[in-house]
Amino acid sequence: MSYGTPENMEQVEEYYTHIRRGNPPSAEQLQDLKDRYEAIGGLFPLRKNTNAQVEALQDKLDQLQGAAGVQFRCYQGLKHAHPLIEEGVQEMARDGIKEAVGIVLAPHYSIMSVGSYIKRAQATAEKAGISMRFVQDYHLHPQLIEAWAERVQDTLSQFEAHIQNQVRIIFTAHSLPEKITEMNDPYVDQLLATSKAVIDKTGLANHWQIAWQSAGQTPVPWLGPDILDVLRRLRQEEKVEHVLICPIGFVSDHLEILYDIDIEARSVARELSIELKRPPSLNTDPRYIAVLADKVLGVYQGDGQL
Repeated sequence: MSYGTPENMEQVEEYYTHIRRGNPPSAEQLQDLKDRYEAIGGLFPLRKNTNAQVEALQDKLDQLQGAAGVQFRCYQGLKHAHPLIEEGVQEMARDGIKEAVGIVLAPHYSIMSVGSYIKRAQATAEKAGISMRFVQDYHLHPQLIEAWAERVQDTLSQFEAHIQNQVRIIFTAHSLPEKITEMNDPYVDQLLATSKAVIDKTGLANHWQIAWQSAGQTPVPWLGPDILDVLRRLRQEEKVEHVLICPIGFVSDHLEILYDIDIEARSVARELSIELKRPPSLNTDPRYIAVLADKVLGVYQGDGQL
């Protein structure tokens, strides 16, 4: 399961309306979103990347099916675009699937994110007579940590050698409504745990911190501080001149990476005379695909929820 994205500009309004729970965006809001897609080349990379990740997971599970004693078939369900989560489960039912494992292409659990995917899939699976279990999170899987640690080290090496120990490392993730902190939700703690594990794996002594990005435009407060505010504060108050942003909460290139960081955050960094670099996304890194396969097998063999 994944968040989903339009396939072309004609689908943007339907997609945005679905995100807004059936409330169409204003003309200004719609144009702003279209402008962001245009700014990254008029592309919809999340669709391509999700397809590639599903295909890579299928290939990995095919390699492992002998050891697992079962044949797997991967289906896709999206939160805000077709095939919707419900449609993906219904397709399984039409194909005669009776047992399924659900996994979200997001390592960190929140009741508002991964939890909502699971709820929708579970409800549809029950109606379809499918026994479905789920991977809830995989934020500390060793291969996930290894993949991110390598990326952080490789990116740090792109700074001039004499300033590498001065580079501030900022881990980012998609903000969520602040009320999750009152719900005993593990999202924030899991992101902190992943970030610390990555730093520990690298052995770096650089200062590091968490920031949030891509908050929704709603009346309720969202988790902060926002990455743009963090950049301004670091420059003004701590005189930081070199920053590495690692979007630890995301697993593939999409609008929140290619626009929110690569265009918006870079623009602010330039204004502040901050040198900013970002590690490449996981996308179809074999280690990330191995993480997904390992968790799917684990749940199938009994180490799962629901």
